[in-house]
Amino acid sequence: MGASAGASPADDTQSPHVFAVKQRGAFRLHALDERALALGLEPGMPLADARARIPGLVDLPHDPEGEASLMARLAEMAQRFTPMVEIDPPEGLVLDIEGCAHLFGGEARLAEDAAHFMIRQGMRVSHARADSPEAALALARLGQGCDRDEMRAIRHLPLLALRLPSDALLALRRAGFTCVGDLADLPPAPLAARFGRALVDALDRLFGRQDSRIVPRRALPPIFAVRRFPEPVARLETVMRVLDELLETVCETLRERHEGGRRFALRLFRSDGAMRDLAVETGAPVRDSAVVLRLVNERIDALSDPLDPGFGFDMVRLTVPWSEALVAEQAGLMTAPDGAHELAALLDRLGTRLGARRFRRLAPQGSHVPERETRLMASAEAAVAWEAPLPGEPPLRPLTLFDPPERIEVLAQVPDGPPRQFRWRGTAHRIVAQEGPERIAPEWWRRPGGHDANPGLSRDYYRVEDEGGQRFWLFRHGLYERETSAPHWYVHGLFA
Repeated sequence: MGASAGASPADDTQSPHVFAVKQRGAFRLHALDERALALGLEPGMPLADARARIPGLVDLPHDPEGEASLMARLAEMAQRFTPMVEIDPPEGLVLDIEGCAHLFGGEARLAEDAAHFMIRQGMRVSHARADSPEAALALARLGQGCDRDEMRAIRHLPLLALRLPSDALLALRRAGFTCVGDLADLPPAPLAARFGRALVDALDRLFGRQDSRIVPRRALPPIFAVRRFPEPVARLETVMRVLDELLETVCETLRERHEGGRRFALRLFRSDGAMRDLAVETGAPVRDSAVVLRLVNERIDALSDPLDPGFGFDMVRLTVPWSEALVAEQAGLMTAPDGAHELAALLDRLGTRLGARRFRRLAPQGSHVPERETRLMASAEAAVAWEAPLPGEPPLRPLTLFDPPERIEVLAQVPDGPPRQFRWRGTAHRIVAQEGPERIAPEWWRRPGGHDANPGLSRDYYRVEDEGGQRFWLFRHGLYERETSAPHWYVHGLFA
C-alpha cells in the first residue's frame, strides 16, 4: 500500500505564498508553502497578522473546487501505476500496489517512479509505503517516509496520526500519552471504556489488525468470458462443454478478487443474428463452476421453449453482473456441518426450475421487537445464516407467532411476578414450569415524542408450560408502577 501526501504546486519565486479562507468574518491562513512555514507562520493565523510580520507575503484565495479538480486529475494520472487509486482529501492519494509492483521492479522502485512523476507535474511530494492505507498516509504526512522497520516508524508517530476528534486527542494528552507507541501495547477493553471504541478501531487500522481497504475511483472491470467459433456450432453438448471452460475462467477471476457470483448470465449468438439469454441466480456467493453448470442445466431443462440452435451458434458470452465478497471460512474441529450449504444448493436448484420468487425465507431486520425483527424475502435475495441451538437446548423463540398478540387473563402472586395461571380463548391453563423474564425495551426512537415524551411500554417475556405439556410465550406489557399501574398480559406465540 502506498500513499502520497502534501502535494502542492511548486513556485520559482522567492516570496512566501499562502492560501487564505474566510472564517467568522476574518481571513485566516489555510495552507502555506515551505518558505512561509520557515518564517514562523502557521495554519489558522489571521492573515492581517501574517502580513504585518512578512510585508512581502503573497496571499491567494483558497479554491476548494479547483483543489478537488486538481486531485482528481492527479488520481487519473496515478492510475498508470495501479488501477486501485483513492483520494484522501484534501491532499492525499492512496495507491494499492499489491500485484503491480513486479511490473516496475519492486515496491521501492514503483514508489520512486510515482514520486518522481508527481514532482515532474510540479508537485511537492511526501510518500510512504505500509501494509494499511491509514499507516501509509500517517507516515507520509507525519513520519519520515519509508522506513525499513515499519512498525517502529508507526509507533513513533504523534497522536495526530489516529485522526481522532480534537477533544479525544486532548483527553489522551492529559492522560500522559504523547505518541502512538504509548497506546499500542495497552489492552483494548480499558482504552475503549475510557476513551471510546473509535480509539481502538483507529489503532487496529493503523497497525493492520483490522481489515481496511480503499474505495478506488474506477470500478473494477466486469467479469466476463467470450468464446467465438470459427464455424457455427449446432450441437448443444459442444456449447455446454465450452460453457464449462468459460465458467472455469470467470470463477478463477472471482477467486482472485475474493468474491463469489450471485448471478451468472449466458448469451448465445446464432449465426442468423438471433440471440438467446439464460441467467441463473444463487442464494449465496458461489465460485464453483460445477455448481453453476448444474444450475444452467436445470434452467435449460425447465425451458418451455427449448433452445433452437438454428444454423448454429457462432459466439458464447458469459458474464457475472452480480458478485459479492466470499472469504474462506474455517469450521470448528469438533462440530459437524450444519447443512447450510446443502440447503442453499437445494433452494438454488428449486428456484432455477420453478422460479426464485416462489421460495421465501426469513431475513433479519433492524429491530429487536419480535414481530418486526424478521420478514419474508425471496431466497435468492437474502442469504441468511442462522445459528442453530445446541443439541438438547430448548428454542428461545417459538415457531408460531401471533400478529397481533392475543390478550389473556393472568393470575400471579405479585403484580410484577411471573404468571401462575392464565385464561386464553375461554380455556384455563395452569402453569407448572416457567422461565423468564426476558425484558425487551420499547423502540422509543420510532415515536414522535422520543424517549422523554412517550417512550412506550417495556415487555417482560416468559416461556411457560401448562399441565397438558403445551408451551406458550407470554409477556407482560408495561412495568408495574414504573410505566403503568395495570399492565396487560398477552400470548405472543406457541412452541411446537
